[in-house]
Amino acid sequence: MGSIITIDPVTRIEGHLKLKVNLDDNRKVKKSYMTGNLYRDFENILKGRKPWDAVHITQRICGVCPISHAITATKAAEQMAGFIPDDQALLIRAIIQSAYFISDHILHFYHLNLPDYIYPPDVAPLRPAYNRDLRFSAGQTEKLVNNYVEALKIRRQAQEVVAILAGRMPHVMSIVPGGVTQAPSHEQIHTLKGYLPAITDFVLNRYYPDAHLLSQVYADYFKIGKGTGNLLCFSAFDLPRGESVFRQGLLTDMERESLSLQDIREFVRYAYYSSPSDLHPSHGETTPSYGRSPGYTWLKAPRHRGRPYETGPLARMTVNGYFRGGCSTMDRILARAEETKLLAERLPQWVHALVPDLTSYTDIALPPSGTGVGLTEAPRGALGHWMECTSGGMISRYQIITPTCWNASPRDDNGVPGPIEKALEGTYVEDMNQPIELLRIIHSFDPCTSCSVH
Repeated sequence: MGSIITIDPVTRIEGHLKLKVNLDDNRKVKKSYMTGNLYRDFENILKGRKPWDAVHITQRICGVCPISHAITATKAAEQMAGFIPDDQALLIRAIIQSAYFISDHILHFYHLNLPDYIYPPDVAPLRPAYNRDLRFSAGQTEKLVNNYVEALKIRRQAQEVVAILAGRMPHVMSIVPGGVTQAPSHEQIHTLKGYLPAITDFVLNRYYPDAHLLSQVYADYFKIGKGTGNLLCFSAFDLPRGESVFRQGLLTDMERESLSLQDIREFVRYAYYSSPSDLHPSHGETTPSYGRSPGYTWLKAPRHRGRPYETGPLARMTVNGYFRGGCSTMDRILARAEETKLLAERLPQWVHALVPDLTSYTDIALPPSGTGVGLTEAPRGALGHWMECTSGGMISRYQIITPTCWNASPRDDNGVPGPIEKALEGTYVEDMNQPIELLRIIHSFDPCTSCSVH
């Protein structure tokens, strides 16, 4: 007969997410359904506003990922204006984005993901918790818990780096169309340099070894949660001379193919929208219709040439040749740690390259009508903003595809499940009352449902 497990809400993520899985008689997942339980309407809220407003409004989509939305909305406006920011602006944006990635990845590993593998101290909100399949020794657990606490301080320090250059964190102020409004002084650059040793030391000597210890103790998770094997990256960390840390690309069944932005479509047959399906985001529409059958989520289903793609650290690092593992629960955790190490090592180079008191903002004007596309990467993966302006430079259409829309998407019009739904299929659940295997797979993607139901 099989059985059904429902987890609602899935905790230790951003936003409101529900999981329902159908198990066969051998307690293996036959089908899974991911549901984003909230609708926010940002795409329609932006209509009739100026592109500058989008930089600040879209940051409110998420308190965790505001910088990625600020950069993406800014790049969409700059593309419409035909403007290219100068080297100093690119460096400042890269530093802001890098410190924010480091903070977010530390948050994911210690505070969102690690509690799936250790029995935490008997304090709220860490208890009650699942208490099965816990393999670390008492000594290893004590060390990891100590690093969990230390990670809170390091996250704060990384966010203070962001605030020095961005004005504040979250919801940054200095990233705007035309560059960056902050011209860091000698004193500010000196302060930035003072933060770096502690952040770098924690990443290299705590986080990185802890992630590898986890991968050794739970090595079986290299074979669990494998997903689609399709990986997509939009590019991120633009640098002077046309360079970037991550370049655009994709792998289909782990084989390299070309990425064509024109071949992206959003499907809504299984989402709560009555607007047309199979639309390119530049022509996208968002008409909510709660309860519409056969919908089961507020997430749309983005596809590239009709296929679902996983996005995030594993995709970025693999597409760009920095990570040569596979596609699984543990590969996602390790790729994220490798990416954090990469950024922690490059961050000091960018800070040292800053020129004190150099203005990197140009007062640009946008045409009265036009279109613009902004692409970058959030910590959780590929983020795109498609903007159209008419009527005196006001926004007439704004469509957003977030990383978790790719990863936690529902079935498309052909019934093909999204990457997380696919990764859950075939998973053996040992204890129906504590399905920790399912949570470990979901948490390895680090979903941000707030962003995805924008």
